[in-house]
Amino acid sequence: MHKITFYPGGRTVEAKDGQSILRAAGSHGIHINAACGGKGNCGKCRIILKEGNVTSKESGFLTGKDLSQGVRLACRSFPETDIVVEIPLSSQMRRGSKIAQGSKLDELRKTVKTTCGGEFKPVTRKIFLRLPPPDLDDNISDAERIKRELSKRGYEAREIRFNLHILRKMAAALRAGDWAVTLTLLGVGNVIEIMDVQPGDTLKPRYGAAVDIGTTSIVVYLVDILTGKILDIASTYNPQVRCGEDVISRMIYASEKNGLDELQKLAVGAVNDMLTAMTKKNGIDPEGIDTIIVSGNTTMTHLFYGIDPSHIREEPYIPTATFFPLMRTRALGLEINDFGVIYAMPCVASYVGGDITSGILASKLYKRPDLTLFIDIGTNGEIVLGNSDWMVTAACSAGPAFEGGGVKFGMRAMDGAVEKVSIDPETFEVTIAVIGNCPPLGSCAPIGICGSGMIDAVAEMFLAGVIDLRGKINMDKRSDRVRVGEDGPEFVLVRAGESGSGKDISLTEPDINNIVRTKGAIYAGFSTLLKEVGYTFSDVDKVYIAGGFGNYLDIERAITIGLLPDLPVSKFEFLGNTSIMGAYMALLSRALRKDVEDIARKMTYLELSVSRSFMDEYVSSLFLPHTNAEQFPTVRNMLESVRNAERRWLGERNSG
Repeated sequence: MHKITFYPGGRTVEAKDGQSILRAAGSHGIHINAACGGKGNCGKCRIILKEGNVTSKESGFLTGKDLSQGVRLACRSFPETDIVVEIPLSSQMRRGSKIAQGSKLDELRKTVKTTCGGEFKPVTRKIFLRLPPPDLDDNISDAERIKRELSKRGYEAREIRFNLHILRKMAAALRAGDWAVTLTLLGVGNVIEIMDVQPGDTLKPRYGAAVDIGTTSIVVYLVDILTGKILDIASTYNPQVRCGEDVISRMIYASEKNGLDELQKLAVGAVNDMLTAMTKKNGIDPEGIDTIIVSGNTTMTHLFYGIDPSHIREEPYIPTATFFPLMRTRALGLEINDFGVIYAMPCVASYVGGDITSGILASKLYKRPDLTLFIDIGTNGEIVLGNSDWMVTAACSAGPAFEGGGVKFGMRAMDGAVEKVSIDPETFEVTIAVIGNCPPLGSCAPIGICGSGMIDAVAEMFLAGVIDLRGKINMDKRSDRVRVGEDGPEFVLVRAGESGSGKDISLTEPDINNIVRTKGAIYAGFSTLLKEVGYTFSDVDKVYIAGGFGNYLDIERAITIGLLPDLPVSKFEFLGNTSIMGAYMALLSRALRKDVEDIARKMTYLELSVSRSFMDEYVSSLFLPHTNAEQFPTVRNMLESVRNAERRWLGERNSG
């Protein structure tokens, strides 16, 4: 056993014999980026060895220069002695996500209240009873006394159940309240279950939580379910990222010894930590939280419940469940009311989950009469097409490029990520915008490039003639930004002296190929869905873009590279995190919970991985913006305008 000291932070932990630096860090809650979950095939978990000796397995991701500077892959390196390592910025997970708040949440609350008829009606309800005390003439049991009073309130047609915990505390609660008690009821079908009994009138306050279990981050809303007010919002990175940054990596990890149990505990632990912090901050007893609504993709939902997701990734791609019944929160280890309930937003299929049904609920697509397209772009691009009469859905395996995977300097949308790029078509000088507000300069030094930055960069390079329609770099351009690097032709976006890592940040031809494949898969998904139902893009009235990626996306640049269809910008609308919004709505309304179940049942799922039409569309989309220029008239006109300007500029320069 050897000690490892990690910087920044200076924290020292012990590594078991034969344990990699990555695993040792993860077992002590220290994060090092590892997109592949430690399999050694992504090259993202770079650390710098400062002191001590390690045994490192060979890796094609590190150059001789890297090795001479002490750079190692944490997943492929094993301590031989006590060591000191530095986790560079590029390997750190740093915050930068945006969460809906303010006026958007106020609008959402009003929408739910209107839907509920002016009164919030959550999954559970509280009722205050004043019971006649027993005597020798009225000597029925305490339980029957409660049933009798409930029947007077209209519950006589339902079966009323008491669990053992309630029976054990009921006598004391009735007498402590002088036969005035507050019951917490849960109604499922024709059954009413008494979840809690408290002496006196404790109708107020009541709390619940809406939770978005994302692949990258977890968001929690703490809600007063009597008023609908969101009391607090917390978010954190999903600690499961140390087991793999995408769902496939985590499915594989779950199949390993104790992997499923570890993944489940990591997600539940993160939710518990946030709820504990929020209740303490707001002076709330965690026992007052009796309902949690969870939203996530199909794999994340399975992992949160501790259900094996391995069959989702194997043909014919079948999940264990798509609908999850109300369950006790204590069964999952959630530290709220012992008899609180948890409900998961229903999924549709293997790769269309509760986050998408939540999105359809929040967007109200299921109530719109006109043709609407809903998209959530990530490693999987989920798409829903339809209206109030019908909906068809699909998921295309876009790949991790827009999440930072498969791109040399790729990263998620966090502090230090280049999010905006513009290129002067004459001088090829680059102007960038970087996510984050890092004092004292007010902006963060760039350390990589996120999805929106990649889209901007590729669009600008295409318009400036740096790359052709196949994504190949034009080496004839007279600029020192165009060069041959270790991975072939590349274009330098940020020079070493301006970057936070002290290295040039560039896009290589392999990077561009990955980005083109990603955008091609997503656009092919759109095209295939439309063709399957006999429509074209011109028939689409509205396009909703959900998820954190949309916060930074430039619509015009996304159209330029062929990621989004060539439609008027006015037809596109960013919605933000609709997964948490839908969970919040279902938390406050039993009617909306029924709506989301109807939405899931109503969707027709199309499996694109076996669709010949999808493959044809995909191949056609592997160009900028597309092999069929007629589908992108705006881009065609833009290119013609740029080329005319170039010709005029060259003519003026030659004549001068």
